[in-house]
Amino acid sequence: MPIRHVIDPRHTELSPGFTVRRSLPSLPARSVGPFVFFDHFGPVDAKPGDNHDVRPHPHIGLATVTYMLEGAQLHRDSLGSVQRIEPGAVNWMTAGRGIVHSERTPPDLRDKDRRTHGLQLWVGLPKSAEEAEPSFQHAEAASIPVWKDGVTTVRVLVGTFDGLRSPVKTFAPTQYLDISTKGGRFTLPADFGGGIAERAIYAFDAGLEADDQPVPLERLTVLEPGSDVVLASNKKARFVVIGGAPLDGPRHMWWNFVSSSQDRIDQAKKDWSTMAMGTIPGDDTEWIPLPNK
Repeated sequence: MPIRHVIDPRHTELSPGFTVRRSLPSLPARSVGPFVFFDHFGPVDAKPGDNHDVRPHPHIGLATVTYMLEGAQLHRDSLGSVQRIEPGAVNWMTAGRGIVHSERTPPDLRDKDRRTHGLQLWVGLPKSAEEAEPSFQHAEAASIPVWKDGVTTVRVLVGTFDGLRSPVKTFAPTQYLDISTKGGRFTLPADFGGGIAERAIYAFDAGLEADDQPVPLERLTVLEPGSDVVLASNKKARFVVIGGAPLDGPRHMWWNFVSSSQDRIDQAKKDWSTMAMGTIPGDDTEWIPLPNK
């Protein structure tokens, strides 16, 4: 049996009219490989004047990975980075010892009808990198390696696949694939170049199977490690695969903070409540306050 868990997402409203499906962390699986957080947002249609912005907020001990399927976001952070994110590009922000960022509708789209659809994942950093200097990298869509066999197309967003390597630099073996098929069969290897990995599938279309077991639509489907899995569909389908080497020990998670140390989480709370984590140049007039929980 290739499937270990099927995770039903929690629906969380980030702003009025903007709800995400959150699959990680969950009771069945706190993480999959180094991935500790999985949000699927949209598709949501917005009209001129609708505000789905995510105001400035902090992170420590993780990397955020943003991938748009439709629409665009404008990323800003306390390093001074300003980056428009469009479909097919990979936005990787390493928080390390601490960073502040915002995600907003680009100004040129605010007065237009628009659709937003994408994924944001968090990667827990190895203990040796939890306090790394914050950094930012952006891989344009054209720079992402693509594998094809005539039926299936694999975009290697992070990590490696069949000799192809993403330009995104990571701290530990990590894999993130965007896969589209016209129908047919496709083998997902247990060893992706970084050793046997924990892996999960998230399908955007119905009809996908893993070793003849159905992969539910929009449910994070965690696979048993150690064996190749044959993925099959009798029609067009699109899905992502995430995974990699497991984290080097348990992690504490509270709000936007991830760390192997609860004391470090507590310090981050104090730092944000006193605005000691920095501000975003050009976006420093509002922010998300520390939750009362």
